[in-house]
Amino acid sequence: MSTQTTGASGKTRGRVLMLVDNSVHGDSRVQKEARSAAAAGWDVTLIGCSPDGERHSWAIGQAEVLLLPTPRQRRRRHDFRSAPLRRPFAYNPVSPIAKFKKQRVKSAWANISSRRTLWRYEVKLGERSRLSYRFRDLAQLPRRVATSIWAGVVKFRLKQTAALKEARIDVASPIDNLTLKFWSAVGGNRAWRRLEPSLWDWDIAWADILDKMRPDLIHANDFRMLGVGARAKMRAALKGHEIQLVWDAHEFLPGLNQRTKSIRWLPGNILHEREHVRFADAIVTVSENLGELLINEHKLAEAPAVVLNAPSFDPGLDEGGEPVADLRAMCGIDAATPLMVFCGGVAPVRGVDTVVEGLPDLPEVHLALVSLPPGQKSTPFIDDLMVKARELGVADRVHVFPYVPHWQVTQFLAPADMAVTPLVHLPNHEIAMSNKFFEYSHAKLPLLTSDVRTMAEMVTRTGQGEVFKAKDPKDFVRAVRKVLEDPARYKAVYETPGMLEQWTWEAQAEILDEVYTKLLPAVPRPQAPAPVVPKPAGEALPDAASIGTSA
Repeated sequence: MSTQTTGASGKTRGRVLMLVDNSVHGDSRVQKEARSAAAAGWDVTLIGCSPDGERHSWAIGQAEVLLLPTPRQRRRRHDFRSAPLRRPFAYNPVSPIAKFKKQRVKSAWANISSRRTLWRYEVKLGERSRLSYRFRDLAQLPRRVATSIWAGVVKFRLKQTAALKEARIDVASPIDNLTLKFWSAVGGNRAWRRLEPSLWDWDIAWADILDKMRPDLIHANDFRMLGVGARAKMRAALKGHEIQLVWDAHEFLPGLNQRTKSIRWLPGNILHEREHVRFADAIVTVSENLGELLINEHKLAEAPAVVLNAPSFDPGLDEGGEPVADLRAMCGIDAATPLMVFCGGVAPVRGVDTVVEGLPDLPEVHLALVSLPPGQKSTPFIDDLMVKARELGVADRVHVFPYVPHWQVTQFLAPADMAVTPLVHLPNHEIAMSNKFFEYSHAKLPLLTSDVRTMAEMVTRTGQGEVFKAKDPKDFVRAVRKVLEDPARYKAVYETPGMLEQWTWEAQAEILDEVYTKLLPAVPRPQAPAPVVPKPAGEALPDAASIGTSA
């Protein structure tokens, strides 16, 4: 199934399954992990979720990507029950009875109306007298009254049903809080089975395939995949096959905002993580600060290895060659016009509104947002942002563009004068060293960052940019003006020997390979061939078999 990569001994160093709960597209970290691990001699298959219910596969370098259909539980058990205490008059929200009743009422009124129309038509034709019509119409009065009462009852019950559906979307009532506390107290870490049963979806869809592939190592990306990997590890052990489990923690789960309206989502996922973290043979994460939080949260005996979200210095051959678009030309501006860039999704917690609110005081500055997901012309957040830009009279200086391939980001952004990271204060933002931070750095752009702890400390230490108060447009304007006064001073920092070299994916891949090698040391890493040095004229070159190798 997979492309076999071999070590110096002719054997693969081990079969690695990388698991991720997305469709791989747009996730540069897992793509770089798969490519670099395969290049280092591991037999790598990266498994993700199919976006359309069909199975897909392709290659990233020597690694195979496999997207599997993964049906999701979009409803919870109580969605299928009535609510005699909360909404006793509501119809069952998932039953067709509500639509049926609504149509029956419409049918009854249609019947009454049709009868009256027929009788009036008969009067018009002279087949019935007006007095006869009035007597018949009066005789139908009880039917109309009864139908009106029935329609009122149905309308009331439909409103109760709609309210029940809304309450179940929110799932934050006193009853919901009570059940959350009950199951958490009774079940402990195992309570996620009641609180967030959708975490079983990946096991249901993938378990047989994972077991048949018999990996030597599973690399589980983020909190959902930790449980999937742990359970695969246990199943294999019962069949006499040992799997090493690496957990790649991308975020600090207790520090996340709720991603759904259900109050059960975050506690359920936290308990799931706590139950399965003990099965991880090694943990890697994205920053030292996140590593410290994981140590405290899970009482880890060993600090996680830090693998930064750094860009690749040398993209693979199959990812090169495409022309990189001219950012300034796309904005319709010349080289002398100050240009600021933001790269990434636009959402309230990203703080981009602070940047737009500062533009009226920076009349010469344009803003490029590289923020559109593939195939989309806009998003609700971008629409809201552009409404604000128009209200402030700066819409002509705000330019929105689609994402570019991750191996082009640095070149694409380089023509700008500065980059901005305006995150608001949230627990995970305080500990983040985002991939965009490193991409901006490799583009050698002065960096404007809000005062979220980790990135603000780095910018202050290196001198590569300025820090401003989060959600403070006036202070943001101050920072921009300071950079514009002497941009060369900030760009010069990037010429510090070794600075950018340590912030490359190639350097991070070495760290990840060390983690794998420690867990699976049997087959050594393949040695790269030494460069061929041309001989002086008249001397024959040695044949390939006689060329030495170096580590």
